[in-house]
Formats: sequence, structure tokens, C-alpha cells
Amino acid sequence: MLSHRLTNRNMIIWLIIFCIFCAAVYTLRSVLLPFVAGIIIGYLLDPWASKIEKWGINRTLASVLVMIILILILIPSLIALFSVIDSQVGHFISVVPQYLSSFAKKIEPIFISLQDRFPALEPEKIREYLNSNISNTLKLTGKLARRLITGGFALVNILSLLLITPIVAFYMLRDWDKFIAQVDSLLPKKSKKSIEKQAKEIDNILSSFIRGQFSVCVLLGSFYAIGLYIVGLDLGVLVGFLAGIISFIPYVGSITGFLISILIAFAQFDSLMPILQVVGVFAVGQFIEGNFLTPNLVGDSVGLHPVWIMFALLTGGVLLGFLGLMIAVPVAAIIGVLTRHAIENYKESSLYKD
Repeated sequence: MLSHRLTNRNMIIWLIIFCIFCAAVYTLRSVLLPFVAGIIIGYLLDPWASKIEKWGINRTLASVLVMIILILILIPSLIALFSVIDSQVGHFISVVPQYLSSFAKKIEPIFISLQDRFPALEPEKIREYLNSNISNTLKLTGKLARRLITGGFALVNILSLLLITPIVAFYMLRDWDKFIAQVDSLLPKKSKKSIEKQAKEIDNILSSFIRGQFSVCVLLGSFYAIGLYIVGLDLGVLVGFLAGIISFIPYVGSITGFLISILIAFAQFDSLMPILQVVGVFAVGQFIEGNFLTPNLVGDSVGLHPVWIMFALLTGGVLLGFLGLMIAVPVAAIIGVLTRHAIENYKESSLYKD
């Protein structure tokens, strides 16, 4: 009886701690982004620092070397990427009216066919709407996009990410083993083995999914961006890279990128061949992803169902914005592992057997 009361009391205490933690995250969501990003980067880079450490180099120097290598690769890549994107966005804004006029002419036969069936339909009004309203809307959207890239609020957020995130990542990378040991020392002794088993399972899932999926997204985004750039598609670098980056959401990245690319290609090109080339870029990309990238980098047994991932990302985005998107998959993995262990314990309990 006493043991049952202690168990209930412990559960209530842990529930209170969990609620306080969730409330703190929600309250501080606007300032947590660079810290969470730094923790994730530290987690992703930990295997590299551990490998260098095995060569006889101390952990601090190994962490410094890993961060220098990352910065030397990342900064030139981002500068080149933003330069190309800004150039393409500026060009796209200037040719929007021309594309809309071309698009309206190409779909005019469809309107004529519809008018034969529905006499009240007036193609001229629809064309006028496309040339005026949508043109203004797309111009405004393009200008807002450029302002977001170079604007004040976005610049403050980017600067905070660039300044704070590397520092947090370095300290997390340097002290990762100490941090894990400290957490391990605080675990309840009675449940320590069970918690360690679940933590190891969570780590295996996150290692397989996050590190692998991150590699897939970067490689796929680079392939789409380069492919669409070679084809000559306006905004091809931006659309292709974003399509690859958001491909961690099952099917959403590839489908969204494909539809946007086809619409731009249909308005931009007068011949069929470039449009078929755009289709070919996405077809080859999907073939490479499905047959080489995902099987080799992510694997098939990470234990995260695509529907569960989409639900977690949507929920995290609604509640916490971009921060929620960053922590959605780790939280989904933790909930998945805890749920599986809870089901196993339930099946071993008298409540299920009786």
C-alpha cells in the first residue's frame, strides 16, 4: 500500500515538473531558438569530435577543429546561396508581368472551351484579373521576401543565430560527455536501467533519423537547386533548395517544389523541352532519394511513421513556430519510445493479463 502511494506521488511530481518545463519552453520560445539550434548542432557533430578525440587529441581541441571545419564549409556556402537567391528573386520580380501575360495566353484556349459550355464566363475579365491583381500580389510578395532577407527583424534573428548558436554548439560539443554523465548521475536508482535502455533507443532513432535525414535534405536540395539552375528556371535555386530542405516532411517537399517549378516553367518557357527537363530533374531526384540516399543514410527501421512525423511537425509549428519545427522530431521520437515501453509494461501487468 505504501509502495503504491509512493509510486503515485512520484508520478504526480514528475507530471508537475513536465508541466513546468512545457510552460517555460512556451513562455521563452522567442529566445530559445539559437540555444536549441546550438544543442542540435552539438548533438549532430558529437561523433566527429569523438573520432578526432580517439586520435589522442583532447576534447576541447577536437571541438575547436570540428567547429572551424563547419564554419569554413558553411559560411561560403551560405554567402553563395543567398547571393544567387537574391539575384533570382530580383529578376523574377521584374519579369512577373511578362510571365503572367504568357501564362494567360497559354491557358486562353481552356477559357474559350469553357465559355462554349458556360456562356457567362468572360475570358477577357479573367485575363485582366491575372495581369493586374496577381501581378501586383506577386510583386508585393517578392519585395517582402527581399525585405525579409535583408530587413531589420530578420537580420537581428540571423545575427543572434550566427553569434549565439556557434558558442552554444561549441560548449555542448566540448561538454557533451560531461553533460550526459551529469544527467545519468541524477537518474532514480530504482528505474535507472529502464531509463538508460529507453534513452539508448531514443538516441539510436535520433541518430538514424536526424543525422541521416539532414544529410538527405542537404544533398537533395543541392541536387534540385543545381538541376533547375542548369535548366534555366527562374527561382530554380530557391525553389529547388527549399524543396530539398523541407523533404523531411514526407512527400510535402518534393510535391510542393515540383508544382511550383512546373507553374514557373509553364509561364517562362515557350517550348515543351525545358518543362520536360524540369520534370526530369524531380524524377531523377526522387529516384536517387528513394533508392540511394534514404536507404543508406536514414534506413528503414527508425521507428517513426510518416503520419506521426507530419502530425508532430504541424503541431510543433502551430505551437512554437520555427522552434517547434526544430524540436518536433526529437519530441516525437521520445514520445514514440515511451509509448512503446508503456504498452510493453501494460501487456506484462495484471491489468492486461487478468
